[in-house]
Amino acid sequence: MKVALLSGGGGGARFARGLADALPPGDLTVVGNVGDDVEILGLHVSPDLDGLLYTLAGLIDEERGWGRAGETWNALRSAGAWRGEEWFRLGDLDIGLHLVRREMLDADVPLSRVTARLAERASVSTRIVPATDDLLRTHVHTPAGSFPFQEWFVGRGHADDVDDVSYEGGAEARPAPGVLDALAEADAIVLAPSNPYLSIGPILAVREIRETLETRRVRCVAVSPLVGGKAVSGPADRMLSRMAGGTTPGHLVGCYVGLLDALVIDEADTPAEAQVELVATKTLMHDRESARQLAERALEVACG
Repeated sequence: MKVALLSGGGGGARFARGLADALPPGDLTVVGNVGDDVEILGLHVSPDLDGLLYTLAGLIDEERGWGRAGETWNALRSAGAWRGEEWFRLGDLDIGLHLVRREMLDADVPLSRVTARLAERASVSTRIVPATDDLLRTHVHTPAGSFPFQEWFVGRGHADDVDDVSYEGGAEARPAPGVLDALAEADAIVLAPSNPYLSIGPILAVREIRETLETRRVRCVAVSPLVGGKAVSGPADRMLSRMAGGTTPGHLVGCYVGLLDALVIDEADTPAEAQVELVATKTLMHDRESARQLAERALEVACG
């Protein structure tokens, strides 16, 4: 069963690992968010692509939920001592990957090919593809002003309420090689339990990706990132309350009008109503086994 997963954030990476555990090797393609990408100290950082790579390769720091296990911070401290940027947490092991990515990008290797090479070197059988090789950056608009995503999320601690989100370059961006093929060949399409505005929204901002989902011939299933109307981590619940009017499954479905056949929700969010089929189960991924069980349930729903 070939599955295409749209994913961003830590929850998306954990769910991707659950799907990879539930499917035969090579049957999963993950289309990753690049709206979070940022240039720091001359390095191109792709947090969501890296989170997928580290999680699928068994390199993620499970306690923090991001970055490399066994990380040290000597280079960042040194950069700070030289009055360089240190607001964005880059560990020594992480910097090693970014140096290699920078070298390949400077040699005109597109991000999709860079990502494939890194996954191959990490012995990851799951295909990880950025939504686009073109410039696409998320900006959040708040009462305090408009900010690039990382400046708001990391630099300001995502404390500002969000009135709107925009995706710079989204209208012109083309899908990266392999994205449309993965969607066309999939037996099911799944949206990870990710923030609909910050993680999935930038992927859907690529017009051809959204149009492919709108004209799909297979079922498309989303997994809710909420438990009891609250985000497991991050600002998804605050954003839904302010921008969609609430945090019920119906409000979440409203973010994906015309794109979903079903939504997998947590048992704590029942009873509920929405314009698509709702399936309740335990969605909290507290370990690898629970992530695999959630993935298997989503696959059952995707099969109809």
